[in-house]
Order: sequence, then C-alpha cells, then structure tokens
Amino acid sequence: MTEGSLLSKATQMSQSRLFVQLSVGLLLIAAGVGASCPIELSPSSVVVRYGDPVSVNCTATVSHDGMGWEASVGGIGITEVNHLPWNVESLTVWGISALCFINTNEQCQKNLNIVVYTFPEKIQINSTADSNGMMVEGEEYNITCEIPKIAPVQNLTVKWYNGDRIIESDVLEIIEPNNLKNTKQPVKLLSTFPFTPTRNDSGARFRCEAQMDLSPVGPHLNVSSQELTITVVFGPDVQCSNIIELMENESLEENCNIAGNPTPSVKWLKDGQPFNSTTPMRRENAGMYTLQANGSLSVQKNIQVHVLYGPELNCPSIYMAEEHTPHNLTCTVEGFPEPVMVWYRDDEVVELPKTLTRLDAGHYLITASNNQSNVNATVEIIVHYQPSEIFELQDLEVHIGSTVELKCSSSGNPRPTYTWNYYQTDNVMEENEDGVSRLEIHSATAYNMGTYTCHAWNNKGRISRTIKVTVIGAEQECPLEITPNPMVLEYRSRAQGATCSSTSAISTNVKRMYWEGVESDNMTWFTNTNEDWGMTPVCTATFQGIGKCQKSLNFTLYKKPDSVSIYHVRRLSSVEEGKEFQLRCDIVSIAPAQNVTVLWYKNQDILKETGCQLENNKTCKLSDVRSPVNVSATINVNLQRKDDEVVFRCEARLNLRLNPLPTTTSSTLKITVLYKPKINTTKLPKEIPVFRGYPEELVCEADGNPTPKIKWGYNPESHVNVSKGNLTVYGPGIYNCTASNDVGSASYEVKVILKEDYLPLIAGFVAVTVVAISTIFIFIYSIYYKNTKMRHYSLKNPKFSMHNGNVAHSNGDLQFPMTRLSKQYICI
Repeated sequence: MTEGSLLSKATQMSQSRLFVQLSVGLLLIAAGVGASCPIELSPSSVVVRYGDPVSVNCTATVSHDGMGWEASVGGIGITEVNHLPWNVESLTVWGISALCFINTNEQCQKNLNIVVYTFPEKIQINSTADSNGMMVEGEEYNITCEIPKIAPVQNLTVKWYNGDRIIESDVLEIIEPNNLKNTKQPVKLLSTFPFTPTRNDSGARFRCEAQMDLSPVGPHLNVSSQELTITVVFGPDVQCSNIIELMENESLEENCNIAGNPTPSVKWLKDGQPFNSTTPMRRENAGMYTLQANGSLSVQKNIQVHVLYGPELNCPSIYMAEEHTPHNLTCTVEGFPEPVMVWYRDDEVVELPKTLTRLDAGHYLITASNNQSNVNATVEIIVHYQPSEIFELQDLEVHIGSTVELKCSSSGNPRPTYTWNYYQTDNVMEENEDGVSRLEIHSATAYNMGTYTCHAWNNKGRISRTIKVTVIGAEQECPLEITPNPMVLEYRSRAQGATCSSTSAISTNVKRMYWEGVESDNMTWFTNTNEDWGMTPVCTATFQGIGKCQKSLNFTLYKKPDSVSIYHVRRLSSVEEGKEFQLRCDIVSIAPAQNVTVLWYKNQDILKETGCQLENNKTCKLSDVRSPVNVSATINVNLQRKDDEVVFRCEARLNLRLNPLPTTTSSTLKITVLYKPKINTTKLPKEIPVFRGYPEELVCEADGNPTPKIKWGYNPESHVNVSKGNLTVYGPGIYNCTASNDVGSASYEVKVILKEDYLPLIAGFVAVTVVAISTIFIFIYSIYYKNTKMRHYSLKNPKFSMHNGNVAHSNGDLQFPMTRLSKQYICI
C-alpha cells in the first residue's frame, strides 16, 4: 500500500465521521425543540471525566406541585422548589442516566445528556518485526497500536503517522471486553497497520495517535505513542552480469556493484581460493569466479571473467616430426579475444597437413592477431621417425592360475628398444622379437597384480604406456615379511628386534623400504619394554608395479598385575542362604586391559569366566588404553547351606599368544553361609501316641547356622519335663517345637494322642482260656478211660521197652502208647 493511497483513505474516513456527528447533532436539536416540558437544565449537557464531580441545576418555569431528580447516583425526591441542583462529588458510574421532573396536572421530565469519559496518558506501538525493528524487504508486517482502557470508544479516532505525515486512520478492534463496540464502559483497543516495506522505507519513523473529540461540550483529547523506527533489510543485490570483460590492470571491484542492508561482506573466490577484488587483473587471472555476498541473506553467483590482451605466440623453432604419422606440432597462442593464427610458407598461406612427409620440411612463418595487436614466429620442421603410440597394451583382467600375454609394440626409425617396469616374479617371462616386446604371465597369482609400464624409445624419442593387471580371485598382496610377528614381550623384559624384509629375492623390485617413524634405514625395529605400550610398528615399502604398501607388526607389551584381591563388596565374611551377594576382584596395574579375562573359582572349580571394567566403568574390551591400568570385575553369587565354609578366589589371565598364559591369582576368601533352622522331622512325626501311665520323649533336632535354640510350646497345665531341648510328655496335647537363630526360625507342631494298654487284659484272657480248655480236656479224658476199664498204671518206676520206649503193660490186650519221658515228669 503506497503512502498516497493511505492518505486518501484517511481523508475519506475523517469526512465520513464528521457527517455522522453533524447528523446526530441535528436530531438532538430537533428533539429539544419539539419538547414542551417547562423545565430548563443548566447546563443541558455535561461531559465528565470518570471520578470528577458534576453539578447540574434544574429550574421549573411554571408553577407546579413539586419537582425532583431521578438518577442512578444522587437522585432527589419530590421537593417544592423552583430550582433544584443535582450534585455528585465523584462520578464513577458508566452509562449513568439522570432526568429532572415536575408534577403539574401531569408529570413531565427532561433527560440530562451525560457523557462519562476516561482517556489514557500513553499508548504503546509494537510490530511483528524483531526487537530491533528489523524488517525484511517484501515481507508483510503488522504494526499495532495498543490503547489501554478508554471510553467512550465511539468518540475515538486513531491516526497513523510516518514522520509527520498521516498515512492512515484505522478501524479499531476492541480487545476487552469482547468486541462490545456500543458499550459506554472503558475498553482496551488495538489498531493494526499492515505494512510491506521496501528498501526506501529504511529509517522510517512510525507512530500512532489516539484522538477523542468530546466537543462541543467536552474537550478534544489526544495522545501519541513513541516513535517506532524501522530498518529495512534487503539484498545483497549483485549488479553485474554473468560475464565480465575487462582490460589488464582493471579490478573486479570496479566492474561489479553489490548493494544491500546491512552492508554485505563480499568475497571473491577462484578455484575455491579467496581472491582480492581490488587486485589489478592479469591475463592469468581470467577464469570462472564465485562471488559470495553475505548480508541479511547469503548470495552466491558464478561469473566468467575475461581479461583482454594481445596475442602471445609460442612455437618451437625446430620441430622433429615422424614421417607418415600424425604430428603433434602445435603453436600455442594466448590472447583475448581469441587470436587468429595463419601459417605462411614462401609468402603463401598454407595449411599444415595432419600427416607430415619429408617434403613438408622447411621454414614456416606463423602470425597471430586480434583486435589488440599481432605477433609472428618462425618454425623449422624436420621429419624423423620416432616410436609411435602404443595401442595394443590395454588394462586387462585374468583369473587366478591362468596364463596371459602382454604385448607392447611401436613403430619408429630406428627401431624402438623396449624396457618394462613391473613387479618381477619367477612366473613372468619377457621376450623381444621383430620389434615387439612380450610379457607372459604363467599361473597368475596375487603378486602379479599391479601396473605394467612398457617403454619404447630410440634416439629420436620415447613413448610409454602403463596398464593395470587385475587377478580375479586374488587380493593385492604386500610382499613384506616381519619376523617375528606377532611379538609379545613382558614389561621390563629384555628388548627384542623385529626385522622387516621383502619376500622377493629380486632387489630391483624394491624402490624403498623403511619403518614408519624410524629415521635410520635399519630394517630391524627394537622395542623399549619400559614404555612402548601403545606402539604399532609399521613397515612401509614402495615396489615396482605395486606402489606403496605396508604391514604392521602385531606387537603387545604386557604387564602382570601388581596384585589381585577378592572381597565381598560389603566387606562381609558371611552371607545368608539364598540371598544374592556380589564379589569383587580388584586387579592393580595390568596391561593390556583388552586382553584381560577374570576366572572365578569356587573351591577348586571354575565358577565363571568374566570380563573386566576400568575405573570409569568402561568395559575393558572397548578400551583403547594399552598402558597399565587398574581394573576390576564383579560376580553375583547365591549360596546354599551345603556351601558353608566355601572358599573363593579370582584369577587374572592375559589372553595373549603365549603358552602358558600369564596368570595371577588372588588369595582365598572364605565365606560362611548363615541359614535359618530346619527341623528334622524324621525323628519327630506329626502324630505320636502315648499309653496311659507311660511317658513319651519328644526329640526336636534342627539344622541351622548359627546353631539354633530349641524351645517348646505347650499348655501350661500339661505334665511335661524339658531336658536339653527334648520334651517328655505324660499326656495328650498339642506341642510346638520352635528352632530359631539370627537368620530366622522354624516351627513344627506335634500332636500327642492317648491310647489304652490292652496287653495285660489280653494276657489274662489267654490264661483263663487255657485253664478252661485244660479242665475240659481232663474231664473228657477221665470219663473215657473209666468207660473202657482202663487199667491203672504207676508212673513211679516205669519200665521202658527196649524197642519203642513205650511203658510196658502189666496184663491185658490193650496197649496204651506211652512216650518215653525225660527227666521231668508231669503227674496229673
């Protein structure tokens, strides 16, 4: 939006507002003229600043029955006077209404026109630019005018100034309270002026002005914000073309103007290197330049610079050419614009043929000219035969183990002589025949990879061609050998040397061989076992055909630790069963840490193999420090009661190419396992019978560390005896055995039940039964023998038969078998 359009808009808005005010005034006058109430208000309209006093006198012009004031503040009831003032010491009511009334035949009234206003002492101007008022050319910004609480807003006009010129009268936006445009209460307003700067607006001073017109009764108020000064950022603009032509001794700065705000920093580059733009230009300075201008933005532009100067002709005074072959006779000419070169022979313009013959020999005049100047030179052409380009020799690939032929040929007079440069091996044969040189590679190996250069020369010149041979299936080998390799030495041991040598027996294959960092040509490297911790010796050599290659000596300087110690991380000598604890192994001054392995032993068995950590908790494997360091390792262990009095130790082992491996073992750590009691239930069943009158001993044994204490729980009324942890009971009941130590406790409940002893009754019953049966048997026996008239026998002096031992009968035919008795007899 231009400044002219802004001024036009402001004028139109001002005229429109004036028309509205006049219309409202006429309506008010018409209403007053039409009123017929005989009341005069003095003054008829008042404009009061919020909080100021106000006084209005009401006069009745006719007789009446009383008059009064009806108002939001300071109202007065009916009073029989002709003059009644309305006074308010501090008017603090927004939108107040007041009217004076009289009572005649009917009541009439007249309203007092009251305007309560407030006006800020200062207003604030801001913008969406940065805190320094920096604006970018072409971008749209909002400049805002913030007006604090003001009323009545209908009488407010906001004008925008650029310097002392009005550029816009803006429509207001009510921020608080919520766009109530017709409110009579104070509101907070925001006026926004959209602005798109150009470079010509840099330094412009913007301000906003709030104007309140309360006339004709009230004052005309205005307040202006502080000025907002803007700076327009633009560019850099590079005002030069992509091609610059200048004379020698002119500078780039004179031919290219760069504008911008802030003032750009300008940098000229040629071939990536800084170039002073004030330097007088020379012909060698011509070329492609890069202009870098840094201001609010960074601009880069490529510019072709031409330096104008006259021709400079460079021709050989004598040229020897090969007959019947394309020549490379050239006369170089420099100048700008590009000079025109013309050849003369015997004052006639000629064109030098592409192929020279002996007939073309002679003297030639060459001229070169441009719009700056002209020069000339003479050339004598002599035609000879020299080796031609070698075309048959090309890069090739050969499979490992295959045979291939390299052919080098060149024409010339005299016939060329050939030589080859390559890494010589026993499987390569060289043969020269009929002006052609051949190389045959038999059973190609990795050592045949590399470059092969063929040189063809005679007394007129020389030509060379280099090709590359790739052996498919093989990797490039560096023909170096280091002995010994690897080398592992102990700290402060006797120094040893490592020798670097070529694996080739042909000395011409080696151009140079040396140890990196060693100034002498001695091919034996000696270590210092007191300090060469991180040393990686490198042997480097340059070979024919292979180029530069190197091999490293795998050197390790190791040191056994000063000490290895193992301990409980909490410095305890005993642990509880089943609770995990941690052991730590401290290894003092060992190297290299990357090769350290810690072996953990439980009694004589390897418990675990772990790595280690440095003091910064970095894993040893990831450490790049090879000098002695302190390291440690930890292991989590869980012991059971069977592990009581177990012995631990740790061992630091260096995994090196040594046999045996260097190891250092800590002293032993003895750990006592504490565990809570466990009651032996094999000797103490859950239920035990006791016979009436017979005591029963309950044996409670428990295993624990420390040794548990046994305690019995029972009914205090029970008849028991306690001795050394054993309980003798005499009756039934529930008995609880508790075994406890510092670790814990275990309980076991035993139920004792009472049983009767029926053994005496059974024995008596058996005895009675035996007596009864014996009596019955005797009775039956006596009856039986009486009925059969059994004779009577005396057992006092029995006579025994010699045959069967039966008792002999006195008479009769009935025999009663009697068994021979022993020394004891029973008489019934």
